[in-house]
Amino acid sequence: MKECNQCGKCCTKYGNAGLSVTASEIELWDIINPELYRYVSDGKIWMDPETGKQLELCPWLRKVPDQNIYTCDIYYDRPDDCKHYPVTIEQMINDDCEMLESKDLVKPKQAQKKLDKLMADSRPPYKN
Repeated sequence: MKECNQCGKCCTKYGNAGLSVTASEIELWDIINPELYRYVSDGKIWMDPETGKQLELCPWLRKVPDQNIYTCDIYYDRPDDCKHYPVTIEQMINDDCEMLESKDLVKPKQAQKKLDKLMADSRPPYKN
């Protein structure tokens, strides 16, 4: 498995109502990051503060000019769904994640163990 190359596929795929947040995450944003909280409406995130409509992409996702990489303006305050991604090798395959190598596809259980180790600081290990 390769290091994340910041291709943005996960962020662009799940940015349009593909994420969930907990009430406690929303409450914390209201307290510590009111600018972020402005994009919350009725428990849904990435809602346009002016129109109330769902945004196509996360408003905090930035494409680096002249490069095929993305950055996150709210990396440390991002939703748990973002922090926990990716959870499974299957999810990575479905999302065409560029971290995968051919050997990960041949030995998915071994790759899952490597992924769990890699993500140990971000999420609990995946349980089959």
